[in-house]
Amino acid sequence: MNNHIFLATNYQVIGDGKTDNSKSLNKVIANIDQLGGGTLILSPGEYLTGSLKLCSNLTLQIDAGATLSFINDVAAYPVVNSRWEGAKRDVYRACLYGNDIQNVTLTGKGMVEGNGAFWWKLFKSEKIEYPRPYLVSIEHSSNITIKNLTFHNSPSWTLHPMESDNILIDGVSVYNPADSPNTDGLDPESCSDIRIVNSLFDVGDDCIAIKAGTEATAKKSPCKNIIISNCNMKHGHGGVVIGSEMSGDVENVVINNCVFFQTDRGIRLKTRRGRGGTVSDIAVSNIVMTDTLCPIVINSYYFCGPSGKEKYVWDKDKYPVDARTPIYKRFTFSNIIAKNVKSAAMFVYGLPEMPVEDLSINSLQVYMDPDASPIEPAMIADAPKLSQSGIFIENTANVSISNTTVTGANTELFEHNLANDNLQVK
Repeated sequence: MNNHIFLATNYQVIGDGKTDNSKSLNKVIANIDQLGGGTLILSPGEYLTGSLKLCSNLTLQIDAGATLSFINDVAAYPVVNSRWEGAKRDVYRACLYGNDIQNVTLTGKGMVEGNGAFWWKLFKSEKIEYPRPYLVSIEHSSNITIKNLTFHNSPSWTLHPMESDNILIDGVSVYNPADSPNTDGLDPESCSDIRIVNSLFDVGDDCIAIKAGTEATAKKSPCKNIIISNCNMKHGHGGVVIGSEMSGDVENVVINNCVFFQTDRGIRLKTRRGRGGTVSDIAVSNIVMTDTLCPIVINSYYFCGPSGKEKYVWDKDKYPVDARTPIYKRFTFSNIIAKNVKSAAMFVYGLPEMPVEDLSINSLQVYMDPDASPIEPAMIADAPKLSQSGIFIENTANVSISNTTVTGANTELFEHNLANDNLQVK
């Protein structure tokens, strides 16, 4: 990478918290692109801007005391074709946007401020023509590093690499209010070779959600070869989530040495009939969770979003297996402690025509919240409302459960155990 250094304030970029620097910053980045690469440095100050288009061989360095703050003006975010909830469509361009670029680093001890309240209000009032911008979206790209920055108040998903490879997320902090809509922390979508380490996600939706498009995606590409390690997950709907957009397949995922606090669910896998695709080879270990509804959810009947209320999705009868049938297989969960669990120790619900296969649970310790009220452990039609309940498992094949205890449950180990082929408890 070329080592041209650009101090932003030398190029008519003003960090006074008042000046719109959209044109100046985009001009500097364009100059860096023409030179074949370089480093753009934001020194302490507040830099207002609209959407910025990143280039190859760029390092954007936001120093401690510097804030890159995105303005409340829809016109500052051009419309581009991307994905929204797994399907191709036009969206407002991300605050930090890159497409078909290589060797990009976002780094520093500073902050990226999305000022999402402006967009959340538009979304809730339905006075918005296109989906809200992501805070960062880097698409069809390779060699991406995002390191040490703090991201705050994203308009929608915060970090969104899509159809990209060789991605490192290291030492970042993401903060979005618990009631902010669709503000996932990190959503790698149809990407490969991803390392997510040493980071904190405190958000209003899923902390990390691994995705691979829906049945509406013309080109179905997998999300694969992912390591998530040494991370803290707080609040939100799930700690680490796979789906429900998984039509291009999700495979080879390792999640270890993480702490979850007050996430609705801990490890959460969600799909439904119509999606197709396979989720396989997922290994989870050394996780501590506190104040969750349910530590482990594997749900083949997820009902949110378009078509989720159709009978084909929610019907518990057996259907023919075809390309629309989602597949879950080969999961291991080991050395997990979950405290103050509200609903159930684990919730696994496969399809009668396609059971969840080859599931291993070893050394799971669950401690129920004695004061919890009944609540659904998963987003599924006709879900039972449970509290202080054991394991709910239906439609599985080749399941091994060992060294597992549920303390404070109002049932035995199993709350519900039906249509499970070769279930072994040791």
